[in-house]
Amino acid sequence: MTPGIVSLIRDRHSSLKYGAECRRVLSDIDRDFIRLANEPQFARWRNQVERAGGCENPIYLAGRVTHYDSEGFSVAHYETSLEPGGRIAVRCGNRRRSQCEPCSRIHSGDSYQIVRAGMVGGKGTPESVGSHPQVFLTLTAPSFGAVHRAGSTPCRVRASDIKCQHGRPLTCPVRHAEDDRRVGSALCEECYDYSGHVLWHAHAGELWNRTVRNIRRFLADAIGVNRSRLNDHVQLVFAKVAEYQRRGAVHFHAIMRLDGPDGAASLPPDWATPDLLESAVRAAGASTSVPLNHTLAVGPRVLTWGRQIDVRALDGAAEGSMSAETVAAYLAKYVSKSVGDAGGVDSRIRSYEEIRCASASTHIRALMGACWRLGALAEFSSLRLRAWAHTLGYRGHVLTKSPAYSTTFGRLRAIRVEYVKARASENKTVLGSLMVSAWRYVGRGYTPAEGEIARGIREDLEENRRIKRWGLE
Repeated sequence: MTPGIVSLIRDRHSSLKYGAECRRVLSDIDRDFIRLANEPQFARWRNQVERAGGCENPIYLAGRVTHYDSEGFSVAHYETSLEPGGRIAVRCGNRRRSQCEPCSRIHSGDSYQIVRAGMVGGKGTPESVGSHPQVFLTLTAPSFGAVHRAGSTPCRVRASDIKCQHGRPLTCPVRHAEDDRRVGSALCEECYDYSGHVLWHAHAGELWNRTVRNIRRFLADAIGVNRSRLNDHVQLVFAKVAEYQRRGAVHFHAIMRLDGPDGAASLPPDWATPDLLESAVRAAGASTSVPLNHTLAVGPRVLTWGRQIDVRALDGAAEGSMSAETVAAYLAKYVSKSVGDAGGVDSRIRSYEEIRCASASTHIRALMGACWRLGALAEFSSLRLRAWAHTLGYRGHVLTKSPAYSTTFGRLRAIRVEYVKARASENKTVLGSLMVSAWRYVGRGYTPAEGEIARGIREDLEENRRIKRWGLE
């Protein structure tokens, strides 16, 4: 047991010496600490939490597993009946840092490996992809109304005191700090297009798909081949990450790569250059749109990308070009973020009352309210806006990629399983060729005292990682 945890329990447990009179005024968490410190299997419970990496919301399973050799004889057996509470703790696996920092670190690490492998190879991807044409692009949402901005300069300054049609000033002389809750909120809530914002979110996936198709169309037109025959010459693959801005709007960062006709293992033709790919991406980003049918609720709409379209050719050998490690780390950090980092909530909304009481800014609550209002209309029923009100209408995954881009989360998890098996073999732990198991869910989370000790374990593990990094520098 680490010194910090020992001291924590000793301090809590020392209150026993004051007798029954003191125990009657102990808080619930103090009583829980006393109970936990006196548990005969406390050390085993602590070991479970350490193996789960100090997960903030572990899942508890009860069951058994038996290993058999090739002849059908049992060579190893394990069951949770002898564990504390007859259960075992496993990681929750949540990618959101706001929900579980240890599990989100693993998900971000896997995302880093996926993105990097698609840029320079590795994890089953040929290293030759490092010489293929690649670009790094950022596509943003359009403006739905003026919002407050953070920075060292005044938020919004104009030559004259301009007001909107509702009589509110469209200027703001304040220098907002990054943690200012007003950052991202509308200068005039009546002017802001909340309906257009959530409808853009609901169709962002379709807008991206059309953009990718248009990139392929521009490439085919550039070399004078039929669009349906483009894959006979070159293949376009990508990895894309979604990020919420402070105004609650999603924008996309992506890596795009050109491969040869046989995929990542084949070189693209000489005419497939980073400059050609960059021009095709810019042209597609500027021209792609998704028109919506006219409705009485919102009128006619044509959804497009914002004016800020950033495209950079990636060439590891060129001076000033971003390295694969830099780009992969940049994208991976957004995988652990969510709408909660933009001031929203990370759980589904079940009623309008939850929106009114949500611990979110007025701007975010207005966006969730727009989802709830439009979700009740028959013409938008297919968008399931009420089910996705907590994500402000956005229904996509945080990380998506082409199947041929690089490895997958599943393959990376399989590599870790094989690593554990190899370690077990080194420790002479017998594992058979056939495994039969039966598990059931029995709970999740911690009691107050367990949560405090788990927090201490997380801090100890993080300190160990820092020390290890220092030793490698």
